[in-house]
Amino acid sequence: MSHPAPASGPQRRLPAVEERSAGGVVVDIHEGDARIAVIARRNRAGRLEWCLPKGHIEGQETLVETAAREVAEETGIEARVLVELGTIDYWFATPDRRIHKFVHHYLLEATGGHLTIENDPDQEAVDVAWLPLREAHRHLTFPNERRIAREAWQRLAGDA
Repeated sequence: MSHPAPASGPQRRLPAVEERSAGGVVVDIHEGDARIAVIARRNRAGRLEWCLPKGHIEGQETLVETAAREVAEETGIEARVLVELGTIDYWFATPDRRIHKFVHHYLLEATGGHLTIENDPDQEAVDVAWLPLREAHRHLTFPNERRIAREAWQRLAGDA
């Protein structure tokens, strides 16, 4: 007796692509304490997520240039990159591909501007705030970004 073929053929493995983004921990010293600018965005389920500013490379930008531009666009704060803090990587899927995402995080020093989400061309951020750097890891939604914030604190506190 022959068995009918399965309704769906063999599972097709989606093609994998790499994507790179950059952003970081932008630090401002206010009344003797280090604080960082973080943004809030809503996830697909509508929950508020507090995260570090970051985004895609545009054109021929370097990762450093991307980090500074994304910080300015998403937080309103002009900043200069001081040092690389680390890279986070993770996988996610769209209907037609698997994406291996690399996000390069930098420590940046605020040099001007003021907090605003009005400059974000993607309109992803719904809020922006200063958080004390020493407590930032308690407020950030994602564990890997909490790790990056702790790394920034260790670099600045000198106990790395």
